Amino acid sequence: MGATSAAGAGRPGGPAETSTPGGLLRVLSWRDLVVYGLLFIGVTAPMGTFGVLDARSGGAIAVVFVVATIAMSFTAWSYARMSHAVPRAGSVYAYASAGLGPRSGFVAGWMITLDYLFIPALASLFAGLACHALVPAVPVWVFTVAAVVLITGLNLCGVRLAAHVGLVMLAVELAVLAAFVVLAVVFLVQHGPSRGWLTPLTGVGGFDAAGVIGAASVAVLAFLGFDAIATFAEETTGSTRDVGRALQFCLVLAGVLFIVQTYLGALLSPVSPAQLQADPAAQGTAFYTMLDASIGTWFGSVVTVVRAVGPVFSALVAQAAVARLLFAMGRERALPPGLARLGATGHTPRNAILLSAVVTLVIATLAATRANGLDVLSSMVTVGALVAFLFLHASVVGYARRTTLGARDVVVPLVGALIILAVLVEASRLALAIAAVWFVVGLVVMVARPGAARAMGPGGTAAPGD
Repeated sequence: MGATSAAGAGRPGGPAETSTPGGLLRVLSWRDLVVYGLLFIGVTAPMGTFGVLDARSGGAIAVVFVVATIAMSFTAWSYARMSHAVPRAGSVYAYASAGLGPRSGFVAGWMITLDYLFIPALASLFAGLACHALVPAVPVWVFTVAAVVLITGLNLCGVRLAAHVGLVMLAVELAVLAAFVVLAVVFLVQHGPSRGWLTPLTGVGGFDAAGVIGAASVAVLAFLGFDAIATFAEETTGSTRDVGRALQFCLVLAGVLFIVQTYLGALLSPVSPAQLQADPAAQGTAFYTMLDASIGTWFGSVVTVVRAVGPVFSALVAQAAVARLLFAMGRERALPPGLARLGATGHTPRNAILLSAVVTLVIATLAATRANGLDVLSSMVTVGALVAFLFLHASVVGYARRTTLGARDVVVPLVGALIILAVLVEASRLALAIAAVWFVVGLVVMVARPGAARAMGPGGTAAPGD
């Protein structure tokens, strides 16, 4: 879509900012998209699930992430295919609407809001818990509220500022990860590994294919969030292919980083997979146990601080992503049109950001007061995204049927959908129950609001007169 207006033309030190017909500013470069994707994923994500996956895979944890990366590449391909064909801010909502029809589009958008609306709450709560562990005198909810206020302020100021601030945090995370790699290699050269050099690939005591596949079904969840890049399609300065390229680059780079850190972690781990299987309570802290035993407690503290702050920036991207989704659905009147209003500062979806902030505050604060709040939120954010991925793969086939249907347009989405279904089967009963309730609520909304599944006209905009 071409620009229809200019805001800030002639501004010293930079190119003119152009806006889309919807009013969003085209200010994000390919690098900014990559920053957003990596922030949302979290380059140190495997550290939290290291013990669980090490135990489940019998020690072949590096292979687990190889399998998980390959599995998610099918979804990345479908996103790249549709983001080029339908470069709209609504992401999977727009794709499913174009490929399957408006009703499917609404359901897909509704289901992925379960992911995007609750991830900021989950990330803010995680940051609150981590900061509280560092400063016990301050309640969890205080840190949680502070995180929500910070990310909301940054998102209201504009997507470019948020991307620049996020770049600083991403640089810190990458620096810490690089330090871990260097220190781990030094330790291995001086003292040797605790396990065999190939065991992160072959397993301890033999390769357990079923265990690796089961662990990979959990590991793919570490990649959730890279798809948020697609919601910024109307704010990119490059071609319509930039979103797809950024998606695929983020997936590959994150996969490589995950494989390297888990390979080294497994070599240094003083606790065997069998011991972790026998002691589930030790699985959550297995990575930090490894750091204490090899590199030192001081580095474990550094990692803890970074992992306490990192979720705030994951929440930043999640809130920005859901705001674009709500904006797109409001623009098409699938949701109240007030959500499509932009703020004067930064031309951001102000009302959508504020709604997301209120939802995040309420949910995160309530969860912070419950002992099982983190577990419940974790269950809520996964299934919605996975169901939306199924609609994504189906939309590729549906869209291609009306243009040029090739073998790849059937085979890749089909394999991707089968992988997502396999992951859904492994989801917790609580997560599936919550997603089912959310799905029913979405159907009620669609029936109560006839315009929720309105037809879309040329270019993905609501058809005149609807």
